[in-house]
Order: sequence, then structure tokens, then C-alpha cells
Amino acid sequence: MEEAFQESRWLLYARLMRLDKPIGIMLLLWPTLWALWIAGKGQPKPWVVAVFIAGVVLMRSAGCVINDFADRDFDRHVKRTAERPITSGKVSPREALVLFALLSGLALLLVLTLNGLTLLLSLVGAFLAASYPFTKRLTHLPQAYLGAAFGWAVPMAFAAQTGQVDPRSWWIFLAVVIWAVVYDTMYAMVDRDDDLRIGIKSSAILFGRHDRLVIGLLQIAMLAVLVHVGQLFGLGAFYFLGLAAAAGLMAYHQWLIRDRERMPCFRAFLHNQWVGAVIFAGILLDYLSR
Repeated sequence: MEEAFQESRWLLYARLMRLDKPIGIMLLLWPTLWALWIAGKGQPKPWVVAVFIAGVVLMRSAGCVINDFADRDFDRHVKRTAERPITSGKVSPREALVLFALLSGLALLLVLTLNGLTLLLSLVGAFLAASYPFTKRLTHLPQAYLGAAFGWAVPMAFAAQTGQVDPRSWWIFLAVVIWAVVYDTMYAMVDRDDDLRIGIKSSAILFGRHDRLVIGLLQIAMLAVLVHVGQLFGLGAFYFLGLAAAAGLMAYHQWLIRDRERMPCFRAFLHNQWVGAVIFAGILLDYLSR
């Protein structure tokens, strides 16, 4: 009986970290890999890659834990989130904070194996990740703040690879921020009615009936920024083919959200991982072809 109880606790912690829903890991991982490969000119240091992949899993998990801690009083009023471990009472807020501290500590230990600049940047990244959940009370654009938290892996990747932050890398950071607003607005469209009722702010509420238009303009802006990135770093045909494939996927996402129905909007959000994947495939093939 005790072993079964212990197993159930581990499963609850895994759910709290959203390990059963790895979409967030992928949305953070792809731009991290973009930056690592570009910073390493197609040959990133293996240990740096390993540290960043592990760090992505740890910090995304930590972010989910602190998000559910912050939203525990709101989640019970939203159908999609009512059964999350904290708001349902299966995991205590104290347990969640201990788990968050443990995950963050493990991520810090990994960063300590890298250079000092990367360590300093990681402290900013940790602050962004920990404070993001509370922005939903302050601004209708928490999605942009999430983008900054996710995009912070870009200057960190350049610092880890080269010992400095290449000024051109901020264009990649900008693309990540725009992309996060795109896919997280699709996500917010799923909960728009519930968020309006309980007073949570989101870009889906801010954009209102113009949501699809704004998302489309942001998708174009992201692609334009990434075209500029390709020019700045001298990337070739495979990279731009990857961007063309990403544009096709974005058009599909517009079709999915055309009627603003919950499940198609959620599918569009989930499908954004393939945008990151095809862009990385373009980067990878570009360097391999040289």
C-alpha cells in the first residue's frame, strides 16, 4: 500500500511538471537548438548541447510548477485546468515550492559547468521563468513575457558556445518572442471565455475579433525576422527552404483557427512544434551541406 502511495506521488509530481504533455519542452527546445547550431557554426560543443537540453527539461518543468502554484485559485474555475494537482488538492502548495526549488537547483548545477557569462545570464532567465505566471494579472500580453523567458535561451546559448553574446543573436531572440505570442495566443483562445469570466488577462482577449489578423501579421513578422537572421549569419538555401516550410505550416494553423473553436485552436497551438522543427532542420541541413 505504501509503495502504491509513493508511486502515486511521483505520478502527481510528473503531472505537475507536465512531463505527460511535452509540448512546452519542444517549444522551448527548438529555438534553443537554433541558437546552439548557429552560434557553433554547425558544430556546437557536445557538452553544451547536453547541458542545454537537460536545462530545457528542468526549467520548463520548474516553470509549470510555479505556474500552477501561482494559478491555483484560478485553475479551479477553468474546465481544462480544474484537475491539475495543486488546485485539486492532490499536491500541496508547499510541496510545489519544494519541487520548484529542487528543479531550479538542478538546473543551476548544470549551468555551473559552463562559463561565468552563461551563469549570469541564467539568473536573468530564472527570474523571467519564475515571474511569468504573475504577469497574467498585470498585462494583456503575458505571451510576450513568456516569449522573453523562452527566448532567453538564445543569448545564453551564444554565451556558452563563444564566451560572448553576439549582437546579431538578439534578432533570433526577437523571432522567439514573436513566435511565443503567436502560439500562446492560439492557446489563450481555448480559454478565452473562462479567462473573461474570472478576470485573467491574455492576448486573445486583447486582440478580440481581430485575433486571426494579428496572429497572421505576427507570423509574417516572425518569418521576416528569420529571413534577416539568415542574411546576418550567411545561411543558405536549406535554411530558407525550412522557412518556406514553416510558412506553409503557419497557413495551416490559420485554417485551423478560422472558426475560433476550442479544440482546433488547441491543435494549432500543439502543431507549432513542427514550425520549430522545420526551421531547425533547415539550419542543420545548411551546415551539413557545407
